[in-house]
This record gives sequence, C-alpha cells and structure tokens, in this order.
Amino acid sequence: MDTTGDTESLELRLKDGRTLAYAIYGEPAGRPAFYFHGHPGSRLEGRFADGPARRHGIKLIAPDRPGCGGSSDKPGRRITDWPSDVEELADGLGVRRFPVMGGSGGGPFALACAWRLPDRVTAAGLVSAVAPFSAPGATDGMRPFNKLAFMYLSRLPFLPELIMKSMARKMRKDPDAVLERFKSAMSAPDRRALDRPGVSDDFMAVIAEALRNGTSGAAAETRMLGRPWGFRMDEITVPVYLWQGTDDRLVPEAMGQYLAAAIPGCRATFVEGEGHLLFLTRIDEIILAMSPYRD
Repeated sequence: MDTTGDTESLELRLKDGRTLAYAIYGEPAGRPAFYFHGHPGSRLEGRFADGPARRHGIKLIAPDRPGCGGSSDKPGRRITDWPSDVEELADGLGVRRFPVMGGSGGGPFALACAWRLPDRVTAAGLVSAVAPFSAPGATDGMRPFNKLAFMYLSRLPFLPELIMKSMARKMRKDPDAVLERFKSAMSAPDRRALDRPGVSDDFMAVIAEALRNGTSGAAAETRMLGRPWGFRMDEITVPVYLWQGTDDRLVPEAMGQYLAAAIPGCRATFVEGEGHLLFLTRIDEIILAMSPYRD
C-alpha cells in the first residue's frame, strides 16, 4: 500500500491483484469515514468535503470504484461486490468500524456496505441518492433522458459504453460545453452552486478523472444501477441518514421518499427548494451528522 506523497493518489493492491485507488481528505489523524462518489465520478469528489471534514476531525477516505479513476476494472462486477473491496481497504488502513456515505449513484454502494457489513459499518449516509429504478413511482419527476438511460440502457449492454465514450471525447475536445450541458440539466440552485469560485473546476476534474483510464467502469455502473441491486432495503439494520433536495432534477424527490419509507428507521431530511448538489451546499451538516462520534 502506497501511503506516501499526494493524498489524492493513494493505492492499495487487493488480494486478487487489482489496484484500488483512493484519496484521503479532512483531518489525517481524525476519525475515519468512507465516501463513495457519484456516477460518473471519482475519488476527487471528496474535495468538496475536505474543509468540513477537517473542521469536524474526520479522516474522509474516498475510493474509486472498479474501472473508475485509478482503480482497476472488475468485469462482471455487481453492486454487492463493492463491500469486499471496502473491507480490504479498511483492513489495509487499520480501520475496524466506520460510517459510509454515498452521493447520487454512490448511494446504492453505501447501502450495499450497510447491508453486507453490519458489524463494521456504524451508519450509512445517502446524499441525493439513486433508488431502485423498478420501485413503484421512484422515477416520478426524473428527466426523461435519465429515466431512459438507466431503465433501458441497462438492458442494452453496448449502449452505455458508447455514451460514456462520447462523453470522454467531448471532455477532451470541449470541456466547457460539457459543463454547460450538465448545468442545463440541473435546477437553478445547482447552477448557482456550480457558479461558486472554483467549484466548476473541481466538478469537471471529478468527471475527467472518472474517465481518464477508460469508460468501462462508468458504463458498467449505468447497467448495474438500472438492474436489481441484489439486496432489499428492509434487510438493512444499521442507522441510515438521507438528504434529498425537493428541486433535484437528476434524482427526483420521489426516489428519496421511496428510500426513506423502505429503509427501516431511516432518518430523512428533505431540503425545500434545493437541488442535487447537496454534497456541496449542505456538506457541513452531512459531515457532522455522519461523524463517527455519533455511533
């Protein structure tokens, strides 16, 4: 395990020979917590939590999932395979018990860890998190393109790869145009958040890193998120916190309402008039609530 140099470019060699890339943000000597990036995303998403994590004494560990950023691909992987990688990383870092957080498309992976590792995961946080697309009413209010992408492209294996390759080409050719396309799909509160100084640059760095070594990981996650996840919400026994904006155009409020009702004892916060980027706008509140001190 490389623990020297840049804390955004750390690596762990897994038992099966794959490389798991990860970053550490916040307080290096603080209490550990894991953050799982969105889709398409990368470990660099943790940059948005660096300051709040430091203020609250949290060592935030942000890994790249297989095929994303610097992590080796794992063909045929499922959402329920992710907890094994997280457990190996936790063991490698000497971390016994920890909370997990997942933003947007990272939410299902946080829930998978809560489901499979209840003896190690102290709590799970869901921030603008995707819900199962097959759940009744879960896609109400979702942009038609997003609904199509996850519900139908998951059944057409070659199309997600084509879409992600197209995005990667556009990122290299005209990243400003890609940013404007993202912003056009978002609500006004999200566009204002992206217009903060430096935020757009970090946002685009997250996407560029996600696709830097190829698009197979992001394409695989498009398919996985639209298919059955491999576990039921009512099987989760650890505390779950949820934050959802009522003006989220990417992951609609209906998904948050479904998760809040389906997960036993879920502590849900619906933020009136805010959008998808709660991990930017509400990060202090989220980090504080998910602090390991609140086991």
